[in-house]
Amino acid sequence: MAKLRVIDDEALERPFNKQQFFRLLAYLKPERGKVIFSLILMVLASVCSLMIPMLMSLGIDECIETGDMRLFPYLIAGMVVLSALGSIFTRTRIRIMHRAGRGAIAHLREDLFKHIQGLSFSFFDSRSAGKIMVRVINDVNSLIDLFTNGIVQVLVDCFNIVIILILLLVVNAKITFVAMSVLPFILFLMFKLRRVIRHNWQRVRVKTSTMNGYLHESLAGMRTTQSFVREQENYNIFYETNEDIKASWMKAVRVDRLFWPALDMFSMISTVLVYISGVAMMGAGGLQVGRLILIINYLGRFWDPLNNMATFYNQLLTAMASLERIFEIMDTPAQIQSLPDAPDLPPIQGEVTFDHVYFSYDEEKEILHDVNFVIRPGQTIALVGPTGAGKSTVVNLISRFYDTDKGRVLIDGHDVKKIRLESLRRQMSVMMQDSFIFSGTIMDNIRYGRLDATDDEVIEAAKAVHAHEFIMAMERGYQTEVNERGSRLSVGQKQLISFARALLNDPRILILDEATSSIDTKTEQLIQRALERLLEGRTSFVIAHRLSTIRNADCIFVIQDGCVKEAGTHDELIALNGAYAELIHAQYRFLNEGA
Repeated sequence: MAKLRVIDDEALERPFNKQQFFRLLAYLKPERGKVIFSLILMVLASVCSLMIPMLMSLGIDECIETGDMRLFPYLIAGMVVLSALGSIFTRTRIRIMHRAGRGAIAHLREDLFKHIQGLSFSFFDSRSAGKIMVRVINDVNSLIDLFTNGIVQVLVDCFNIVIILILLLVVNAKITFVAMSVLPFILFLMFKLRRVIRHNWQRVRVKTSTMNGYLHESLAGMRTTQSFVREQENYNIFYETNEDIKASWMKAVRVDRLFWPALDMFSMISTVLVYISGVAMMGAGGLQVGRLILIINYLGRFWDPLNNMATFYNQLLTAMASLERIFEIMDTPAQIQSLPDAPDLPPIQGEVTFDHVYFSYDEEKEILHDVNFVIRPGQTIALVGPTGAGKSTVVNLISRFYDTDKGRVLIDGHDVKKIRLESLRRQMSVMMQDSFIFSGTIMDNIRYGRLDATDDEVIEAAKAVHAHEFIMAMERGYQTEVNERGSRLSVGQKQLISFARALLNDPRILILDEATSSIDTKTEQLIQRALERLLEGRTSFVIAHRLSTIRNADCIFVIQDGCVKEAGTHDELIALNGAYAELIHAQYRFLNEGA
């Protein structure tokens, strides 16, 4: 039975990296006022909390034992006031620190998303969308508690440990040493067993994330699953994975349940030793009852900060794994970016030149080899050839989604590498083979590339590609909400909407990459008539297999073996009886056999 593969870079934790940690802390810099105020509030809350046992001890020794109750009401009032102030300080601190922490996390996530948007296509070619989403959502979320509570809390815990230890030694040094005799065992529990516990829960999280990915894949491919009657096999995989998660969960629970009883046991041993020593000293007249109760109280408060620090340490190691993955992306440079002080591309006419262009996606296979051509403004160029010949690569270089290895791509004589990237792409529209539809209204999807377009302009663009009729037939017309990737639309409808989006941008250069490959013949005929009017005066590159899409082009390039094998009109290339004629004859044979 097939097993789910755990993502290989899902490391549970990493060694502490000081450089990355301080880089993370830099995101708290804009919130430093809130952090400092929160730290002050935590110290004040700790002082209030530590003073209450002192007043209690004073009341026992000076009031109850002596019978002089004049001071007792004031001590009670003091404890109430200190308790109220401590609660106010703590609540205010939590609210302020959560605001500061969430602000820092928001800045980190915004920087990460902004950087990802600027990365080149080659980055996304080598990484799945799921892994990138894990970085932006899961890995960033794993740092929230570190920001909102952990960093400030550990500073206050250090303060509490030092102050409590000093107070214990001042009250009675001998009993303090007796109490601390179990400290090595408790430290072992806190720093060793807690780490094992954290490992187990992290494994549960990783297995759960893997199952979530499989569930997402199964739901997205439900039609394929049902078409191939794979329901039982998929259920078996899901069942085994779910059982694996349950087993991991129970193992984590069993180890987790060992910690607190063991901690309570050693704490109780420490308390019993203090009672025995304290009672013996009380019998000798060397210790008052109130002082013994004060020691017991402070001793109970001493273990909590230690436990918090052990938890923070484990949390920090886990955060290091997330930080490494986040900063690995943020440190990945964009291979395609504008040169410093690169000028804007002025309004263009649409001349495109390839000057001895070489390109490869990797060093093993060259995709384009010494490609040369000049396209005049307003020409329609059709690119044909076998799959993998380099047709899409040509148009990707024009849009500068990739850079040439050698040679130049020129737009109106401007080298695309030497102008500002945004100014290049704003004067182009690209319609890919996969027509992507975003969640939102149909109106918003068509307006996506030109946000200042009016409703009338959107409607005119839809009419031009003959999408208006089917849009108006929907329940809310242009305001109809479509799901992510346009699941409620047919393939042809999605392509028509994407076509309207590209045309609305009013580009000087228009690229259609297999844009009509899945549209029925009637719809394609309507689009061809619209193109004759709407593409007039624009330079356009059309990649398509259908003869009807390309036969009216001004020039047809046959891309084969990484270069332009043939170039000319449909009639010229048919008369040449070369590679293009062979492609056309092969298509006719296929259609006749299909008929």
